[in-house]
Amino acid sequence: MKVGVFLGGADADSMRLAVEADRLGADSVWMPEFWAHDALTPLAYLAAKTKSVRLGTAIVQVGARTPAMLAMSCMSLQALSGGRFVLGLGASGPQVMEGWHGVRYSAPLQATRETIEIIRIVTAGDRLSYQGQVYELPLPDSSGRALRSAAAPVEVPIYVASLGPRNLALTGEVADGWIGNSFVPEQAEVFLSPLRAGAAAAGRSLDALDICIPVAVEFTDDVEESARRHADGYAFTIGAMGSAQRNFYNDAFGRQGFGDDVAEVQRLWLAGQREEAARRVPIELGRLTNLLGTPDMIADRVCLHRDAGVTTMLAKLGGTLEERLANLEQLLEVVRSVDQAEERR
Repeated sequence: MKVGVFLGGADADSMRLAVEADRLGADSVWMPEFWAHDALTPLAYLAAKTKSVRLGTAIVQVGARTPAMLAMSCMSLQALSGGRFVLGLGASGPQVMEGWHGVRYSAPLQATRETIEIIRIVTAGDRLSYQGQVYELPLPDSSGRALRSAAAPVEVPIYVASLGPRNLALTGEVADGWIGNSFVPEQAEVFLSPLRAGAAAAGRSLDALDICIPVAVEFTDDVEESARRHADGYAFTIGAMGSAQRNFYNDAFGRQGFGDDVAEVQRLWLAGQREEAARRVPIELGRLTNLLGTPDMIADRVCLHRDAGVTTMLAKLGGTLEERLANLEQLLEVVRSVDQAEERR
């Protein structure tokens, strides 16, 4: 099992964390993108500061850039990093796309599929001629020409962050990896079944995908306090990440057996009762979706993830830089011990 590290942004401590993660032997570091720093610029900086760690976006928002512009950025980062760049992308949601980018949130699944197809045309060095439902290149009735990239062809692994069954099936069909939030390993088939179906439709198996699960990591003896604190943090995700009519995180939690809980949390949040909403989040959500506890407890959860088919743990580390590095070192040791135990079986 591989270990990746989520970075908080483009601040100095996050950049130092990435450099140290490279030194410690982490597989990858991942830059988020929402409405703060972009995901691509910091990775260009890290390409010059690191040696072997993979550099991923988690996630670039589909529609925030044209597919061709995104392909150009991918090719630049692949050249600068010596082939270590990984494109993680996702459809985001209407609040961000329409409120921040001014881009209509229509046909997000189709836009994701077409963006991936166009990126692969460009990065393969083929002439860009594409007729889709969302994108048509060159534009019809225009002076546009079907161009071929002047840059050398490169391979760019593409990972998709998806939650809904149709988007999961698309991920299984076309992506190299899946970035899966809101994941409870005991309910893994809620996600893996549509991923598997999509892979089968494309004539391949689920083994073709890198299954990447983001988890908060906290070594502690006070599991109850830690789980409660992380559960409280879900109130924003449940209450604010999406509209009152549609929240993809809530739908995912609902399919895993928490439907009544998240509905009530959302109701309280939208009513302005945010403290009550946080306390209404089941503590199990904080515990089951993260790695919290003693080394032995975390090793048990890592085993559960591994047995469920997870291939990469994406660690979200809190605290000071020193605390984050200490937790990362300890997590890497736990995962190595789990791998060694598996090899001896």
